[in-house]
Amino acid sequence: MNKEELIKELCIETDSKIVLLVMDGLGDLPVNRATPLEKATTPNLDSLAKSGCCGLTDPVLRGITPGSGPAHLSLFGYDPTKYILGRGILEALGIDVDVKEKDMVARGNFATLKGDMIVDRRAGRISTEKNRSLCEKLNNSIKEVENTKVTFYTGKEHRFVVKFTAEGLSDKLSDADPQKENKPKVYPKPISSEAKNTAEIVNKVMDKVTDVLGDQAKANTILLRGFSKFPCIPGMKDLFKLKTAAIANYPMYRGLAKLVGMEVLEVGSEMEDLFDALKKFFNKYNFFYVHVKKTDSYGEDGNFEAKKDIIEKTDQFIPAVLDLKPDVIVVTSDHSTPCSLKSHSWHPNPFLIFSNTAQVDKVEKFSEKECSQGYLGRFHSLSAMPLMLAHAGKLVKFGA
Repeated sequence: MNKEELIKELCIETDSKIVLLVMDGLGDLPVNRATPLEKATTPNLDSLAKSGCCGLTDPVLRGITPGSGPAHLSLFGYDPTKYILGRGILEALGIDVDVKEKDMVARGNFATLKGDMIVDRRAGRISTEKNRSLCEKLNNSIKEVENTKVTFYTGKEHRFVVKFTAEGLSDKLSDADPQKENKPKVYPKPISSEAKNTAEIVNKVMDKVTDVLGDQAKANTILLRGFSKFPCIPGMKDLFKLKTAAIANYPMYRGLAKLVGMEVLEVGSEMEDLFDALKKFFNKYNFFYVHVKKTDSYGEDGNFEAKKDIIEKTDQFIPAVLDLKPDVIVVTSDHSTPCSLKSHSWHPNPFLIFSNTAQVDKVEKFSEKECSQGYLGRFHSLSAMPLMLAHAGKLVKFGA
């Protein structure tokens, strides 16, 4: 019996409720001896930390920088090295793209090309309205390439999804993204021989897009990554006997939640909308995934002050969560996004769990350094779900 089968066997249905608050990209590195989390004024998170149990998590393995997909999967109790998900399918499901057997999807960025160099991977974070007009232009200009139907779908800001539909497509492709500014434009390459024809099709589509958008000062090309077909993954209801709800307003995270069987709630774009939805639907579910995106966005932008401010804003909603009296509250991150690196990193994530059965430690503030002194120590994010289930009284004893 493997660990997944063990947890599934021990799970029981109860009325107890769990709230998992994920502050995306929360972990950071010190600037002038303090991280945004350490610099932030967070009386409510600090109070939770003082009354709960803390530690640090590694989403995959120490030293491994995770994407958002595997990092979240680990938090949800899925081994990210077993369930390999392309980011494209997550983004596609998040904006309700219908993905079928013949389809392959990819997550895209509108980007700015100057000469042969990508000078801005996010095209200045163009507005969603501008994104919509660009997708409409592309759909009118590029309908089919090499007997493959091509469709572009608007996401948020600079992000979009492209769907390729044909027989025999393979998602065994490398990303078409240099990952850094001022690097040459790159094309996907086949990772296996079966994907050679698919790579050629995608490359032709990318060239056509650059031709169509050539009159744009910015957002004049695209980057693609996370090529994926529809995966097979068990649902959280089946594995953990949970009635789950996702409260997230960014497509990729909504898509991931949908993929693991969560009911994705409709929610507005503001932070208060997240917590309003939690209150509104609190009696209907027993597991809530609440996702705050901007901590990650500001980390990627290298904006220390804005990241600090969004942490402080999140802190203001903690009393509203406590008022609902969930049996377990967990506050953590999927991965770290240090402002100094402007990207995801391998650094561990602060983690706190608050419940009546939490073994209170000596942590005085919710921060990277303080959590490193917590009772839970440094552990694999895959253990977060069993911890939540145990503190909620949803796991029975193993063995005689």
